[in-house]
Amino acid sequence: MHLLIPAAGTGRRMGSHRNKLLLQVRSQPIIAWTLLAAQASDQISWIGIISQPHDWQDFKQIIADLQLTKPVELIKGGSSRQESVYNGLLSLPANAEQVLIHDGARCLATPDLLNRCAEAICHCLGLIAAVPVKDTIKVVDENGIIQSTPERSQLWAAQTPQGFDVKLLKECHSQGVAHGWEVTDDAALFEKCGYQVQIVQGEETNLKVTTPQDLAIAEFILNTRFDQK
Repeated sequence: MHLLIPAAGTGRRMGSHRNKLLLQVRSQPIIAWTLLAAQASDQISWIGIISQPHDWQDFKQIIADLQLTKPVELIKGGSSRQESVYNGLLSLPANAEQVLIHDGARCLATPDLLNRCAEAICHCLGLIAAVPVKDTIKVVDENGIIQSTPERSQLWAAQTPQGFDVKLLKECHSQGVAHGWEVTDDAALFEKCGYQVQIVQGEETNLKVTTPQDLAIAEFILNTRFDQK
């Protein structure tokens, strides 16, 4: 299975002036934990890191330090996540039929989650890892007034990996460019083109590291995992 890792994020909300994936958590760069999970996954055979060229030297050093045995390719990112993923899709090996896309900032995803998503995408056209929403969600207008309360049993919080048929996702991205669509994830683009997206049970610990608080939580979760071994 081919894995694309969007990794061009800035550290603005983290209070950093560099790519946040180069920040350390448990003495390793954030991106390293994602790469180690991909390395440990039985299903992942190829890894593409989508990032800006000014970070490539740092990423090359991390890859060398981790001594990964799977092929890793650095792919030039775009001006948005959507454009970056499209660049990644166009850089996949010619034999890639399905692809998993996993945000580098979700550094706590386990090899088991990657395996389950890789196996599931062989039997559907599109999927996302997700977990049921625990909180009651309110739809609010521009004045801060609640407009509605969706039924919680039907609400899921989207995560990554997200998996797709490569040919179809390329077509969806091409349509997105032609129509000027802007979406927050690839599943939304897939849905916009009329394709069904299946849910795969995600992991509660599969959080996206965005703020210093997230970094502290990630450190705690990793410490707990390693202390239990």
